[in-house]
Amino acid sequence: MPNGFCIFCEIVAGRASASAVYEDDEILAFLDLFPINQGHTLVVPKTHAASLADMDSEVGGRLFGAARRLAQSLRDSGVRCEGINLFLADGEVAGQEVFHVHLHVIPRYEGDGFGLRIPSKDQSSREDLEATAKKIRDA
Repeated sequence: MPNGFCIFCEIVAGRASASAVYEDDEILAFLDLFPINQGHTLVVPKTHAASLADMDSEVGGRLFGAARRLAQSLRDSGVRCEGINLFLADGEVAGQEVFHVHLHVIPRYEGDGFGLRIPSKDQSSREDLEATAKKIRDA
């Protein structure tokens, strides 16, 4: 927490306002203040964790379980939702701006203007893939 301040911790503690849509002992979900589309929700662990490595794995499972339920709620809510994106940025280079783990649940519809741009690249060789897989397994 830079300077000891975390806006998501403030929301969890009730010292900052948010429009909550789900809460349990470990997880809080609330609408994003700057939504990509109506219904864009952030799912956060109540205990501060700046990155995935800092988060308890059981809490991580609950985070994704809550996101799955919220995705269905969005589909059933009447909010325009033809699909769902889940997005989690882990680290500044990945686009993380608030350093408290948060999973975006983003309702999507045709023509909404949002998307990930994936640069075109050459197909990896099986040899390169196996070498990379070994590095990850060995870590």
